Amino acid sequence: MLRSAFHFDLPPDLIAQHPAPDRDGARLLVVDARSGAWSHRAIRDLPDLVPAGSLCVPNDVRVRHARLFLRRGGGGAGEALLLRSLGQGRFEAMVKPGARLKPGASAAVVDPVTHAELARLDILDTLPEGLRAVRVHADHGLDWDEIDRIGRLPLPPYIDHLAEAEDETRYQTVFAAREGEAVAAPTAGLHFTPELIGALAARGCGWHPVRLHVGLGTFRPMTAERLEDHPMHEERFEIPEATARILEAAFRDRTRPVLCVGTTSLRTLEGAWDGARLAREGATRLFITPGYRLRTADHLLTNFHLPESTLFVLVSALLGLDQAQAAYAEAVRERYRFFSYGDAMLILNAGPAC
Repeated sequence: MLRSAFHFDLPPDLIAQHPAPDRDGARLLVVDARSGAWSHRAIRDLPDLVPAGSLCVPNDVRVRHARLFLRRGGGGAGEALLLRSLGQGRFEAMVKPGARLKPGASAAVVDPVTHAELARLDILDTLPEGLRAVRVHADHGLDWDEIDRIGRLPLPPYIDHLAEAEDETRYQTVFAAREGEAVAAPTAGLHFTPELIGALAARGCGWHPVRLHVGLGTFRPMTAERLEDHPMHEERFEIPEATARILEAAFRDRTRPVLCVGTTSLRTLEGAWDGARLAREGATRLFITPGYRLRTADHLLTNFHLPESTLFVLVSALLGLDQAQAAYAEAVRERYRFFSYGDAMLILNAGPAC
């Protein structure tokens, strides 16, 4: 299929720049993949919409302060987005300007407001997909804890402000683990509060986290016109033993429906399931496109995504392209807020229970 088939008109003012006042205050478009029916609800209604006894699978990864602002040797500005640790202070990174930040180059890591120097960054090597291997020299260590001290949260490029105090809490889920090296939030999880999780538990719903280290594969724009020509960046996942055993039993007997909280959880389960067992750790480049049949989840909670994005392609795979376009047109008409800080969609009956 062609990328252009997944275009739709999105007014720029519908891309949310700030979160709703309350985490669970977002609107919710509920779409039944089986019947095509939809309704307008709220995130707070989720316990009444999800079948009692469902197994909820969120991504508990933590977003790191992986965006580094640079001052190059000649005084020009630059940036580095650290994607994953390679050990000993080395990281895989996306840098700009790439033409100036080649192997052998060095730059100061600076505060974007005060311009004070915080660390040094060396470009070591060129990696596939135009990425770089870099080394960070800092005063207090060479791990993610030190990067969190000197970097900024990597808000998506369509958010027009630097990370602020509000973002420090609202661009993390309330259930984020200490571990992880994500460069984007699992945004469907941003809507959850302890009270909402408790209300789901009161309905007999389980809470079984997985962890996908969100990288370029999730948010890199498609540039190829044909879907099959788009390369997905590899993203690592981990599934705790307790989560894996419960879900394996659910996949075998289908007695308890599975709700994936976000596309990253869905891609983790689909990438890890071999039909009999879930891999406890691994990596995936899975690109879910129309024609793909889910093998694991029954339902999906997800935010609204951008035109011609891999995530809207995923939604179209679950609903069918025509139904996905119709649902998104309804969201635009009703002025739902889009993407990371926006509203959400609950897709029911998308997978094996259909």
